[in-house]
Amino acid sequence: MGDLASIVKAYDIRGVVPDQLDEGVAEAVGAAFAKLTGAATILTVHDMRASSAPLAAAFGRGAASQGADVLAAGLGSTDMLYFGSGDLGIPGAMVTASHNPPQYNGIKLCRSGARPVGIETGLKDIRNLAERTLPPAPVPGSITTVDLLPRYAEYLRKLVDISEIRPLTVVVDAGNGMAGHTVPKVFEGLPVTLIPLYFELDGTFPNHEANPIEPANLRDLQRAVGEHHADVGLAFDGDADRCFVVDERGQVVSPSALTALIAARELAREPGTTVIYNLITSRAVPEIITEHGGVPVRTRVGHSFIKATMAKTGAVFGGEHSGHFYFRDFWFADSGMLAALHTLAALGGQPQPLSQLMAAYSRYHASGEINSQVADQAEATARVKQAFGSRPGARIEEFDGLTISAATWWFNLRPSNTEPLLRLNVEADSETAMVALRDEVLAMIRPPASKDI
Repeated sequence: MGDLASIVKAYDIRGVVPDQLDEGVAEAVGAAFAKLTGAATILTVHDMRASSAPLAAAFGRGAASQGADVLAAGLGSTDMLYFGSGDLGIPGAMVTASHNPPQYNGIKLCRSGARPVGIETGLKDIRNLAERTLPPAPVPGSITTVDLLPRYAEYLRKLVDISEIRPLTVVVDAGNGMAGHTVPKVFEGLPVTLIPLYFELDGTFPNHEANPIEPANLRDLQRAVGEHHADVGLAFDGDADRCFVVDERGQVVSPSALTALIAARELAREPGTTVIYNLITSRAVPEIITEHGGVPVRTRVGHSFIKATMAKTGAVFGGEHSGHFYFRDFWFADSGMLAALHTLAALGGQPQPLSQLMAAYSRYHASGEINSQVADQAEATARVKQAFGSRPGARIEEFDGLTISAATWWFNLRPSNTEPLLRLNVEADSETAMVALRDEVLAMIRPPASKDI
């Protein structure tokens, strides 16, 4: 059996196939998950990687060995798992490594109602259970195939009605990932001319990595938007839970601006409700939430913090600068497809091009996240804190890393949990001020020959 200790991460299970993650590991994890949850029925979904279907089948065998019936949904996106878990009220597993290279795979788990399973909410227990042989149940569970795609598409289109929008030309880059499977069904019958890029399911990612947060992976989409005179471009990651947007000029729409747009739409529907954003999201986001009558609540970076805070506050929506968007009416889970539908609804419900529509939600200039290799993260952070702490009007927070803010700028410096990296995000009211601040902080934390990671 593979190496469980090295592949159980903070939020999921992920490793190289077959060296770290093989069918034996998947079967043991399936048995442990069934034992932990005590569920009568468990759902499985998998992505398009060559190893995903065998791993999902092995997970199902393990769950069935403990007496759980298994609904095997086959190919799907991560948010389809969340839909199935919420709609059916059962726990589930998604076999995917998201945007990781082809040699990787993994397992994302959720309890009934799409409640997340992380290291402190079950993953540690699953690891411990999977490391020993569990005796089989007296009567094994059954394994039945189920098709979730039609119901998934129907449910999303109930949450965001785009049937009355003006006709739009939309380029979608699926990156050979699961959006190639889900987009045609979700967009079926809509007033949309769909230009597909890389819809062929291929876990070797022959065209580019299915990771739209990297600018290089958006270039084909940007070029296609221009060539087809499209109204908008959409890019999804490998398991289609993240969505990035490109406007009609081929410019990338900031996920912070998209958070603000969707927040305004949700607050128009339910005035006075709470909206969640994380601390590296643009300062424009809480401003716009407040202006639209909402209650902005800030969290640390990471989906576990967003989901927990949303559930605690009953927030209608939450957004992260990484391209994850969370919806109360989607069991507080994230869905790149719902974010895409909101974008189309907002764009198609008025006459302006997307760049003009989004201008109202883009108020400041941001650096994006810059990663630097730093051997002693604590020492470098302390050096920055000392340098900026005495500046007039500067305010220091250590809520999630180091955040220093003033009237016209802020930056956050956070250590990676798994690598010798410091992650820097800078925002200011002008491009010149942002660049100057960015370069000043980088000069403090980097050796002279250091480069972006």
